[in-house]
Amino acid sequence: MERFNQTYRRHVLDAYTFDSLEEFRQETDLWLKDYNFVRPHVSLGGMSPVDYRLKNKTPFLG
Repeated sequence: MERFNQTYRRHVLDAYTFDSLEEFRQETDLWLKDYNFVRPHVSLGGMSPVDYRLKNKTPFLG
């Protein structure tokens, strides 16, 4: 959890100046999609969750 918080803070909260709550939510949604589906994860051998799922043919739960 600490890793997630640190990454979120660095890539979203510290990276942008938001003019509205809606802008903050939009940027957070984009970042979460990248974090959860595109970004390589060390725990998955450097693969993105989507690539890992396709390679291992595991059911998608999200």
